[in-house]
Amino acid sequence: MADTAPILLSETRGHILLLTINRPDRMNSISPDLSEALVRAFVEASADPDVRCIVLTAVGDRAFCAGADLKARAQEDKEGKPFQPLLSRAERYVFEAVYETIKPTIAALNGPAVAGGFELALACDLRVAAEHVTLGLPEAKRGKGAHFANVMLPRVVPSAIAFEMLYLGEYISAEDGRRWGLVNRVVPRGEALAEALCMAEAICENAPVSLRRMKETAIRSNGLPVPAALRLNEGISPYSSEDRVEGVAAFVEKRKPVWRGR
Repeated sequence: MADTAPILLSETRGHILLLTINRPDRMNSISPDLSEALVRAFVEASADPDVRCIVLTAVGDRAFCAGADLKARAQEDKEGKPFQPLLSRAERYVFEAVYETIKPTIAALNGPAVAGGFELALACDLRVAAEHVTLGLPEAKRGKGAHFANVMLPRVVPSAIAFEMLYLGEYISAEDGRRWGLVNRVVPRGEALAEALCMAEAICENAPVSLRRMKETAIRSNGLPVPAALRLNEGISPYSSEDRVEGVAAFVEKRKPVWRGR
């Protein structure tokens, strides 16, 4: 009997959307179907006013994601199917879709995140890793490209560290990832998701309008000269929002604010 389990599980916990990659038999590797499901989930979450934070994790603790499904690609190579560059396909580039999501995103790394799996984690805003997690980009050893990491990794860590990871294709530990700013928190094995959800709950306590402004401005200002970046006016302005009025009133009245996201 064919396996009919969904490759991407989706669960709503209050204002948190929890997405779980469900391909443990293939080390949670990215197939075309999974890529499409991830893009759809993140795009829909961006447009859902009830979603204030997205947590991405995977089934099991052997791997968060091992990157592209190379067995599937090898079969396509045998069949003579040409490789389509990621930015030349009809479908949207999955890492770009995750990166540009206007809601805060957290990757809960339950296992190693390598190759495209590392890039998927890199596309998220925050990363929580279990202590046994390894991170790396073996693309140079496979004749592949690591295109998203080529662009993003030198923006996250010192360039020498980025080039070492890219050129050598060697893995680093979760603790080294934390030391270099790739990982926000390292927790015991099996606790990455719980810690990520705790962070997500704390994020959801804050004003949705402010969170969206912070995310959109940070993403769209990346690489711009400071004067141009300061003049961006992305999304709803928190300064003229109902949330700003409510936040100030709640502080003065010593109560918990009731956010409306407008």
